[in-house]
Amino acid sequence: MTAKPPPDKPPGAKTAAYSRVTMSIMMQPQDANPAGIVHGGVVMKHIDDAAGVVALRHTRCNVVTASIDRLDFHNPAFIGNLLSLKASMNLVGTTSMEVGVRVETEDLRTGEIRHTASAYLTFVALDENFRPRSVPPLVLETDEDRRRNRQASDRRRVRLTEKTHEKSCRNGPDDCGQSTE
Repeated sequence: MTAKPPPDKPPGAKTAAYSRVTMSIMMQPQDANPAGIVHGGVVMKHIDDAAGVVALRHTRCNVVTASIDRLDFHNPAFIGNLLSLKASMNLVGTTSMEVGVRVETEDLRTGEIRHTASAYLTFVALDENFRPRSVPPLVLETDEDRRRNRQASDRRRVRLTEKTHEKSCRNGPDDCGQSTE
């Protein structure tokens, strides 16, 4: 089944539902430490993969991870658990976009599902010369889409403020308001 773009939207515009993805992976011994707990880096790689699929679906072009704004681990995953990643487009800018990912772990023997991790990733779309290119607009259809978009806009403002502050600090502590004492 091929995902279809939303009808009656601005040219090229896509909804969050259009690019949303759920991916599931069985955790194996090579994914874990000797205690059977899945490595955080393994979970992080799967988060990046799921978010990348969403960004690629939305843009239908090359995309790269620009940053992981936040990654919080809530509960461990173990060998034999089914790791499920639910990823969705939250915000679209000119060339970048934020994708949110929720990771849940299912114990297949008991059926217990636990919130394992959450993350927000920023991707940049690239043209054939690997330069940033514009991305299709995001159509917000539901109250949930609008809430996620508002929260993503707030995170973007904070990211840009921090980035500006960090650039000013590259010249020295006097330029960024930091004391050397």
